[in-house]
Parts: sequence; C-alpha cells; structure tokens
Amino acid sequence: MNLVAFNTLPEATARQELFACCGSTRWADAMMAHFPFASEKQLVDLATDIWYHQCDAGDWRESFTHHPKIGDVKSLTEKFAGKEQAGVAVATTEIIEALAKANADYEAKNGFIFIVCATGKSADEMLQILLDRLQNCPEEELHIAMGEQQKISIIRFKKMLPEGDFSFLKVSQITTHVLDTALGLPGKNISIRLQAKRNNIWLTIAQGITNNDGRIPDLLPQEKNLKPDTYKMVFDTGAYYKKQNLKTFYPEVEIQFTTFDETHYHVPLLVNPFGYSTYRGS
Repeated sequence: MNLVAFNTLPEATARQELFACCGSTRWADAMMAHFPFASEKQLVDLATDIWYHQCDAGDWRESFTHHPKIGDVKSLTEKFAGKEQAGVAVATTEIIEALAKANADYEAKNGFIFIVCATGKSADEMLQILLDRLQNCPEEELHIAMGEQQKISIIRFKKMLPEGDFSFLKVSQITTHVLDTALGLPGKNISIRLQAKRNNIWLTIAQGITNNDGRIPDLLPQEKNLKPDTYKMVFDTGAYYKKQNLKTFYPEVEIQFTTFDETHYHVPLLVNPFGYSTYRGS
C-alpha cells in the first residue's frame, strides 16, 4: 500500500492503522485531524510534533501498554520472533531468563514495561541496554522510552506503507563514533547516555550502546531535532575496559557540546586507557 491508497481508507480504518503504529488515543485522534496526508514527510513530521508537543506522560504510558514484554519467558518465542524483535528468538536460555528478570525489575521500578527499538539488535545487546537503563531514574526512563516509541512508530509507518517514499528520513541528529586508539579498532558495546539539563540537573534523554563499528546511528528518532542548547554525552569507558581486564584512568568520559541549529552534530571519541580526545565531526 502507498499513501494514495491509505488516504482512500475509511477514517475508522485509517485511525485503526495509525493506532497500531502508536497506541496512544490522543496521538491517533490528533493525527486523524490532518487526514488525508499530503506526503509521507508530512505524516512523519506530524507524528513527531504531536508526540513531543501535544502528548504528555499519560499518553506515552498508554502507548507502552500496547507492547508485549520483551523479557517474558513464556511468550518470548511466540510473540518476539517477529520482525521488530529480530535477534531475540535465537537467545540462549540464560539470556532469556536474564531478560525476564531484568524486565520484571524494570517494570517494578518504573511502573511501565521496558520499551526499546529492537530492530537490528541482538538479545545480548538488548540485555545490556536494559541493565544499563535500570540505573536511570523513572523520569529519565519515561523520556527515553517515549523516544524509543517514536523510533518504533516510524518503522511501523514503513511497514504500513511498504510502497511509500521515506527517502527523506535522515540519521539521528546527534551521532557518535568511538575509536579505541590503543587497538586501532572501533570501541564496540560501549554504553552511551545523551543528557540534557533540566532544572539545573543533568538527565538522560536517550541511551544506547555502540555497534561493531563503534557507532550509534539511532540515538535519537529520525526527524527529531533537539532545541539549540548544551548537551552532554557520557561514555561508560570503565565497563568497556573492565570487559578487557584492563585498568583505565577514566571510569567515564563526559563530553559537553552546544548545538546551534537543526543540523547534524557528530561527536566522536578517540580513547585509550589513559587518554582521550574529541572534536566535532561530520
């Protein structure tokens, strides 16, 4: 189906399709106020604006209830061998049990289930992300989870409109690349937090781990631009070197940077156990 065909659907059917992309009543109703849509870009731009500026914590939490639990042992194989959770189905029993326990701990702490855009991530990666995010406060997790929901919504738009044109979508506005200069190799599986200052306190607004190339290409949802401000990236270098049985002088590396507009900002890190450097990349 393409957008032209989607626009010919009865309104009730179109709303049902949108609600399947993001299970928030307010969001779906606000989206339908603009139906039919002029382009795929308008669809994504409206979805982003409504999600971030017209919805609130209650709407975000409602959408989370329409996701199954990634760490539920009983339903893992049946419900999570699908396309969005590719990689979980081949997890070992130990990983599945660890996911189940961490997911239960997460829900008990935050009051909602763990939400992550799992596309392209292995079960091991999701477990690491889940354990990392268990260290956050509920306020941080609410904002991280709503960002993950936005990523999922865009993926579902593409599935809803397989003949649509989504070539306008860009990478995350904020990206990073970690290079281990001691090895001359990418720094993979490093936990990174993107933080913003709220009421003079640094709070995590997005989080992920570097891939095999040392990158996180989807730290922020596509088409989501941060307001010009000062932000901070926190790299968990201590855990990275601990896995290698190496001591490091830097348990964490914090890089503050300022954005001036809606252009792309690349914040690389060159690191070794006893030194690091950074610069604005492209």
